[in-house]
Amino acid sequence: MTTPLPTVAILAGGLATRLRPITETIPKALVPVAGRPFLAHQLSLLSRQGFPHAVLCVGYLGEQIEAAFGDGRAHGIRLDYSYDGKNQAGTAGALRLALPKLGPFFLTLYGDSYLEIDYRPVCAAFAACDRPALMTVIHETLASEAANAWFENDAIRTYGKKSRIPEMKHIDYGLGLFQAELFRDASDIRDLSDFQGLLAQEGRLAGYEVATPYFEIGSPRGLQALESHLKAKPVQP
Repeated sequence: MTTPLPTVAILAGGLATRLRPITETIPKALVPVAGRPFLAHQLSLLSRQGFPHAVLCVGYLGEQIEAAFGDGRAHGIRLDYSYDGKNQAGTAGALRLALPKLGPFFLTLYGDSYLEIDYRPVCAAFAACDRPALMTVIHETLASEAANAWFENDAIRTYGKKSRIPEMKHIDYGLGLFQAELFRDASDIRDLSDFQGLLAQEGRLAGYEVATPYFEIGSPRGLQALESHLKAKPVQP
């Protein structure tokens, strides 16, 4: 039996200060990469894998994103938008605001991450696990960041970006799955990584290991690396 693909929440509301001056007038989602806005590359990945629906959690200059991408029809995926409002809600707060549009469970992506893996086995693993949340991780030897997760027996034992312990050998890959009800019970938490750390501490965060290095445009160096990577690939719809 095929696992139904969930709605995807894309966290695209940040100020993108590390990319200035590029992002002084446009949001990170619209930063050109290999001739297309970055978000177009993310949506192409999702559309090719059959995801039917995404909700863009937007804040800074979010109106520009909606004007550029509309209902998503041109990109093969239905799009909805959830706005932070006057104040930044934080990554966990943005997901709480979007809950009415996300369904009983959903997949999350950061708005600056380009993850070239098959998301469908990750969704199947989440459906089969006995925990209400799942984090994808990659071994520290395949990335350039310091390890921040203790992954063992298909679970995240400890996760945190501020304090490292020897058992941490993996890094948060940036793709997660959650049951919506979790966010209704955590109204005081603003940051998604803090929330994931709490879930790991409580034994409620499953883990799924991947081996494909990630790309990101959160920094000029990352943007340049993804630009080179995409230009070297065959053209895809």
